[in-house]
Amino acid sequence: MNKNTFYLSPDWLGGVLGRPVGSVEAEQIGTGQIGTCFRLRMDDGDTVLVKLPPANAGEREMMAGAYRAEVRFYQQVASTVAVRTPYCHHAEIDETGDFVIVMEDLAPAVPGEQIAGCTPEEARAAVVNLAGLHGPRWCDPTLTEVDSLSLNGPEEIELLLEMYGPTTELFLDGLGDLVSPEDAATLRACVPAIGPWLLARQERFGLVHGDYRLDNLLFSPTGEVAAVDWQTLSLALPARDLAYVIATSLSVEDRRTHERDLVAAYHQALVGYGVTDYPAELCWEDYAFALLQVPLVATFGCAYSTNRTERGDRMFAAMVARGCTAIRDLDALGLASAQ
Repeated sequence: MNKNTFYLSPDWLGGVLGRPVGSVEAEQIGTGQIGTCFRLRMDDGDTVLVKLPPANAGEREMMAGAYRAEVRFYQQVASTVAVRTPYCHHAEIDETGDFVIVMEDLAPAVPGEQIAGCTPEEARAAVVNLAGLHGPRWCDPTLTEVDSLSLNGPEEIELLLEMYGPTTELFLDGLGDLVSPEDAATLRACVPAIGPWLLARQERFGLVHGDYRLDNLLFSPTGEVAAVDWQTLSLALPARDLAYVIATSLSVEDRRTHERDLVAAYHQALVGYGVTDYPAELCWEDYAFALLQVPLVATFGCAYSTNRTERGDRMFAAMVARGCTAIRDLDALGLASAQ
C-alpha cells in the first residue's frame, strides 16, 4: 500500500479522528497543481478533506518549503489567530516534503470566482476575516519561533530580485495581447521599485497569507468567509494581503467607490483585536503602498505555473489589469520610490 492510499484508508482516518470509521469513499477535487486534495465520505455520511503531495518526488522536493509553511500554519499558528479557516484534524510533514493534512469540509461553501470578481459586500467580509489573521499577533516577535517564518533581509530577497525582471518579461510574452500596453508599462515600472518595496515598513509586520484572493476564499450561503491554501504564509507588512484582495477582487469602478470604506472596515476590525497604535490614515497609506503585491505575485504565479490553462491566463490578466489600475490611481509607485 503506497502512502497516499494509506492516508485514505478507514483505519488511518479513524485513528486521526479518534473514532471508528467503517469505510471511506474518496473523491479527488480541484486541479492538483501543487498537491492533491480528496473529499473523503465516511460510512456515517460525514466528510473531511485530505490534502496530499503530488506523486512525483522531484515536485515534492521543489515545493517542500511551501508544504511546510502550510503544515506549520495548522500545527502552530491557526489556533492563535481569529481568521476563519477549515478546522485541522491532523497535519504532519517529513524532511522529504511528504505531508498530509486532514481538515474540515466546509461544503456547501464555494470558492470565489477570480475572473468575475465579487461584490463589495463579499469584499467586506473578506477583509474583516483577514483582520483576524493580522490582528491577534500584530508585530509579535515570537512568530519567528515558527521554523517556516522569518522577516526577509537583503540576502533573502537577492534571488527574487534577480528573477523579477526576467519573470515580468516571461509573463508579458506569455499573455501577449491579454495585457494592455499601459498595464505592461506599469508592470515594467515595478521592476526597479520592488527591492526597496520588499524591505520597507518592516516596523509593522505580521502574518501574511501571501495569496489572499477569491480563488483561495470559501464563501458560505450565510455570507461567512474562510481562507484556505496557506503555502505562501510569511512575515511582512500586513497591508500586502489587504491591497491584494481588494485590488484583485473588485471591478475598477467598485474598487474606486468602496476601497476607502473597505480599508476602514479592516482597520476597525484590527482595533477590535487590540491594534490600537495604528492610525486609520496610516493603514490607508500602507494599503496604497502595498499594491505592488499584485504584480509581484501574479507575474511569478503565472510565469512559473506547471499547469498553464486558458482560464488561468485570463485570471492572471484580470488580476493584473485591476491591480495596475489601482497602482496608477493611488500612485503606489510614487510611495514605493519615496522609501
